[in-house]
Amino acid sequence: MLKIDLNNLSLNEFTSVNNPRQRCKATFPLLGVHGAKQSAAVYFELNPGEELGSHTDSAEETLLILEGTAEVTVGNECNIVSKHSMALVPEMVSHNLKNVGEDKVKVLGFFGGASNIVATFDNTWLPTESNIVDTAQMTA
Repeated sequence: MLKIDLNNLSLNEFTSVNNPRQRCKATFPLLGVHGAKQSAAVYFELNPGEELGSHTDSAEETLLILEGTAEVTVGNECNIVSKHSMALVPEMVSHNLKNVGEDKVKVLGFFGGASNIVATFDNTWLPTESNIVDTAQMTA
């Protein structure tokens, strides 16, 4: 059994080259490299005013808001999602999360049907200098 304590994760800080509001702290606590066969998970945090940035994922994602209030855009739909709420993002549909509250937003995203995920962002991230997040390459 794999046990993950979300309160003790080591988070990496990412910022966008083109958008100063696009920044987050994130990690992938569950991937194929950890033993998952048909699922993966991402955990990230957004401070007030920050956004994750528009991107697509190679697998369907369920977003669980653990803390805070976020504006979630999926395709052409936009809704406010707050603590203890969920949003579903279909595979390869552009989506974004913006912290629209006064507190930090904490999100756990679950990916079904794949243990490795490829996310393609509109903007390039630092420090990776890429707009692609490929979890297979991250753990190689």
